[in-house]
Amino acid sequence: MEFSHVPVLLDEVLSALEPSRGGVYVDCTAGGGGHSFEIAKRLLPGSRLIALDRDDDALEACTARLAPFSDRVTVLKSNFLNLSAALELCGADRIDGALWDLGVSSHQLDDGDRGFSYQTDAPLDMRMDRTGEKTAFDVVNTYGEDELARILRDYGEERFAARIAHRICEAREQAPIETTLELAEIAASAIPAKERRREAQHPARRTFQAVRIEVNGELDAIAPSLRAAAERMNPGGRLAVITFHSLEDRVVKDVFRELSTGCTCPPEFPVCVCGKKPLVRLVTRKPVLPGSEELKINPRSHSAKLRVAEKL
Repeated sequence: MEFSHVPVLLDEVLSALEPSRGGVYVDCTAGGGGHSFEIAKRLLPGSRLIALDRDDDALEACTARLAPFSDRVTVLKSNFLNLSAALELCGADRIDGALWDLGVSSHQLDDGDRGFSYQTDAPLDMRMDRTGEKTAFDVVNTYGEDELARILRDYGEERFAARIAHRICEAREQAPIETTLELAEIAASAIPAKERRREAQHPARRTFQAVRIEVNGELDAIAPSLRAAAERMNPGGRLAVITFHSLEDRVVKDVFRELSTGCTCPPEFPVCVCGKKPLVRLVTRKPVLPGSEELKINPRSHSAKLRVAEKL
């Protein structure tokens, strides 16, 4: 399947990062290269873009798409959790802008063989990096009932986490759960019929989100990556993060608050003894949302939120 990437909140991202200022920019989740392409074509001579992704299909598509800018672009396979190591490998000590477009890509959802979708029958995989060891099959078939319930509750915000976990464990006692449609049917069957009828979306959606996040360690990578980028960012450089669900947005919001907070000494202290100074200022107090025109063109952007911070 051809890797396509419709960049979400593109104008807002370009306005935030201002690649025409020049410098070194990092697309931490390059995907098919949608955002990267638009950043690269605006770079000044001598500027540079480093495009990272851990999905081999994405890297192949991104490399082809960015070929016209090969003099200023480096495409590298890397999880953004390892941002500092990736920058060192590329010889980039300091950066001037960084972008994260979090979550699963449209291509990964649309390619049924990848196992991300609850609408297409496929082996339970869900790995963004297909060289990774842990798959959705492993999570669903080897995790204990309490651990499954915790994942569904914490990563899927699923109200019926315990019921679904119990139903999964019952089903796999008969035979391993091997496909996406098997898991989707089991998850849906554990949700009361009244709740299923009330749901606007597929009842297995939160279960699939939770398992995917567990397989790929998605939430664990966000905070270390943001902190690493802030440390390496030149003054005036910006961090721009697009999230698609409340869990991601909460992590970004909390890290930005932490990075923008100075002295944490108790109010009764006459002078500061902690020495903590803010690293960034918040450019967006509230997240930027897609406009009506973008929502018409790209319905998958409906849950996107953009937060931006600037290095002091």
